[in-house]
Amino acid sequence: MLRSLLIFVLAVLLLWALCLAALYLTGRRSAARALATFLPDTLVLVRRLLADPALPRSRKLALVALLAYLALPLDLVPDSLPVIGQLDDAILTGLTLRFVLRGAPTGVLAELWPGPPEGLAVITRLASAH
Repeated sequence: MLRSLLIFVLAVLLLWALCLAALYLTGRRSAARALATFLPDTLVLVRRLLADPALPRSRKLALVALLAYLALPLDLVPDSLPVIGQLDDAILTGLTLRFVLRGAPTGVLAELWPGPPEGLAVITRLASAH
């Protein structure tokens, strides 16, 4: 089981690297950068949202609960199940960000997003925060 998981992770990383290379080689360097930095940028966004005094306490509590859920080894769907095990984490993350950003002051997402505009467009669409 561990070997299968390792092979899956390596395959996903290889596919990700191939996508980055394809974007870069076709001249879409800004899209490649956005894809490469999306996860770190999202983590910085969460940290900045937690530190933002204008964000309501209930929204910060939702972010803390999400981080605790992602850090704990117990999940609704075990991560040992390929794809579907990570899918519940992704869905919960999207729903939580949607809840947090809809309760945030207008413009806070654009103000706190550390990455390129392409990444901001993706996170805005995922969270449906207009």
